[in-house]
Amino acid sequence: MEIEQKLFLLNELIINEKTNPLPPPYKVGVDLGTADIVLVVTDQKGIPVAGALKWASVVKDGLVVDYLGAIQIVRELKAKVERLLGTELSKAATAIPPGTVGRNAEACGHVIAGAGLEPVTLVDEPVAAARALSIEQGIVVDVGGGTTGIAVLESGQITATFDEPTGGTHLSLVLAGGYKITFEEAEKIKKDRTRHKEILPIVRPVIEKMALIVKEKIINYDHNLPVYLVGGTAYLEGFGEEFSKFLGRIAYVPPHPLLVTPLGIALFG
Repeated sequence: MEIEQKLFLLNELIINEKTNPLPPPYKVGVDLGTADIVLVVTDQKGIPVAGALKWASVVKDGLVVDYLGAIQIVRELKAKVERLLGTELSKAATAIPPGTVGRNAEACGHVIAGAGLEPVTLVDEPVAAARALSIEQGIVVDVGGGTTGIAVLESGQITATFDEPTGGTHLSLVLAGGYKITFEEAEKIKKDRTRHKEILPIVRPVIEKMALIVKEKIINYDHNLPVYLVGGTAYLEGFGEEFSKFLGRIAYVPPHPLLVTPLGIALFG
């Protein structure tokens, strides 16, 4: 199954709270994002079986700031998917922004352990996205809520990773300032696809800054390497085109980019 088909399937399973009746054993991944937490289950071939998502603010800039809240949400998602599947989930992989070390990295594993899932591995977020996209050669840019992770792959190997403190949160802050509204109201506007054309000119400077940061990081790598944009911020209509313009090369946005990294995390489960 092609990656586009997997992403469309996973989105359908999450929205409709359905399962894909494939036999176990399963792989499980938990993505602790700044704006949301996603739990994904696949079969051994990486085909989505079930998933659940909840918008949350328990992580900030890649750090768990509400430990108990994060545990509770993962526990809820785990219970929900277990009811759908009719089976217990016992192990899972999770991910961290590139460069996260020490207790900050361990916290992600502690969260899923606290929710009743034995952590089997911690993987860099853009590396997980690359796994989902089956990339041998390319650059993955994972635009999260608080941070943007970058992974460079050459000949099937990760040759560099970077993490920058910029993401979807910064777009929301600019919208809040521009419209004189709260951050929460700005987040709702950002998620409203009917208003994307309206808000794009307002957030364009932030997109430009993101692209120029990425451009600086990858300037010494093969210019022919394809660039892939993933993460919830890439849902914004026109984001990929604007990002490509300032990056100076085409950046491909897969369907349902928010789900790419969670799917990739599950493949490490």
